[in-house]
Amino acid sequence: MKAWHLEHVEKTIVRFIKGLSPDASSFEKRNYKKYGTISYCIKQIEYDMKHGVDKTEVMEILRKIRLAANYADLRQNAEAVERLERLEDQLSGAQKVEESLSWYNNAYREKSGRSW
Repeated sequence: MKAWHLEHVEKTIVRFIKGLSPDASSFEKRNYKKYGTISYCIKQIEYDMKHGVDKTEVMEILRKIRLAANYADLRQNAEAVERLERLEDQLSGAQKVEESLSWYNNAYREKSGRSW
């Protein structure tokens, strides 16, 4: 089942990075407005992470999209590259915030054991 979630992460990221085609129908535009946002993409990735996908595997997929030859057509589009960078910032930014708060949580635990 983890393999399915890995594929789902990759498909979700690629769908977000591709964006909306220029000749999209009104139905596709309406769906893209609801399901094509960065927050929806991150929700889908978090769902897959609850089911066994690691954050390192998600970052590997992003690195694969950035470097692999079969995604070269995505990298030709400047808007797609910008969306990829925003997604990477969002996903790695959460980890940076967690790391910056971990010192506070550890310091609080040490202090809570003392009696003042």
